[in-house]
Amino acid sequence: MVAVTPGRRRRPAGCAAGHHHQHQQQRLLAVAARLAAAKPAATTEAAVYGGVGGGGCCLEFLDCVLRAMGVATPAEIMPPADFRWAARPMRRRRRGGSSSSSSSPRDREPRDGRIAANGASAAASLYTMRGNKGVNQDAMLVWENFCSKEDTIFCGVFDGHGPYGHLVSKRVRDLLPIKLSANLGRDGHKETSTNIVTSSMTEGGGTERMDRDTETPLGTEENREYPEMFAALRTSLLRAFYVMDRDLKFHKTIDSVFSGTTAVTVIKQGHDLLIGNLGDSRAVLGTRDEYDQFFAVQLTVDLKPTIPSEAARIRERSGRIFSLPDEPDVARVWLPKYNMPGLAMARAFGDFCLKDYGLISMPDVSYHRITEKDEFVVLATDGVWDVLSNSEVVSIVSQAKSEASAARFVVESAQRAWRTRFPTSKIDDCAVVCLFLNTDARNKPPGSGIKDLANAIELGGGNLS
Repeated sequence: MVAVTPGRRRRPAGCAAGHHHQHQQQRLLAVAARLAAAKPAATTEAAVYGGVGGGGCCLEFLDCVLRAMGVATPAEIMPPADFRWAARPMRRRRRGGSSSSSSSPRDREPRDGRIAANGASAAASLYTMRGNKGVNQDAMLVWENFCSKEDTIFCGVFDGHGPYGHLVSKRVRDLLPIKLSANLGRDGHKETSTNIVTSSMTEGGGTERMDRDTETPLGTEENREYPEMFAALRTSLLRAFYVMDRDLKFHKTIDSVFSGTTAVTVIKQGHDLLIGNLGDSRAVLGTRDEYDQFFAVQLTVDLKPTIPSEAARIRERSGRIFSLPDEPDVARVWLPKYNMPGLAMARAFGDFCLKDYGLISMPDVSYHRITEKDEFVVLATDGVWDVLSNSEVVSIVSQAKSEASAARFVVESAQRAWRTRFPTSKIDDCAVVCLFLNTDARNKPPGSGIKDLANAIELGGGNLS
């Protein structure tokens, strides 16, 4: 039996708080009614949102009323400044007729020549198609008028992997070109920036190995002559990749420990191409021979663990490389003591579980001077290259009905090849960007396009994002 205090009426369990709260609401409504009848409505934002201690008469009066009634006040729940800014967005959303939560960061970006969905522009076409492994983890981008230059184009494809690979690839697609445009305007160029990049990229003594591995692009000749500004622009690209990887490492909502993405990017400026490659996506040039016949030139190297220099770096950092019994031709990277994650590439954004064991995010950077024989560049993820050769892809693009449909033609051909060659396997995601090379202006000397880009960035103070 429960003892009841004499002279008090016992209330059913669970109802005391409800009746007390209802009684307080009635008293508060009565006070508000008297206030509305006695004082004019506030007409300025300062009067409404001044807050406790900030000169706002309405909130200050309400605070006093709630204190007198023994109810928690806004100042006790949160600081006055937080309370003011918690109220303001509600007022703005009603006035604007929309909520900020309904728009994504990509929707809020300026529409200044960027295309990130299936479509085409005057200079490029792009298309992606989901396989049957789940959500499409491939992403792509074409950005015309890059760095505020009319004859400059940035394009790239990004192949995500792991549980959150689709989020990683899209974030790199959205942020990498912005970080690149900002880094292109930095002073200090080769010596200062290179020291920052190579000394900060790794921890625990991996700096010398990484700097040596990427000093010369893997797919180019050591004695090849480059434009004067190539070294500075290459350093800017290296730094942009480094900053992008750090962004993923410290991101609060995207878990990149066992997820990551490849990246193959091309900056076209006039007759100059600057290519940055990370992972096993690929860039292939479609050009003509002396008989005016198309043939393919691979511009990048698939950065897989089978490359001797890549394998040496990974093993030096205690990473393991071996193939699974059902995939004897696919070498994968594993942790020293655990058979995971089994990454089929030697460089990638993210995948921080392997960053201490030889995996790096420093791209292989190369240069190509466009000639009158060069027609287009194809960037594609490994879902295309696993089933189609370079020559087949160049042939497909050259036979497309139009430039606008070329990327879609390649993706659809790859999907058919998957079903024909691997009928029992799951089809991989495919993403393709076809960049058509405009060679109308033929009088500029070699390297002048990259020089013009660097000069414009320096004159503009680097504020290009």
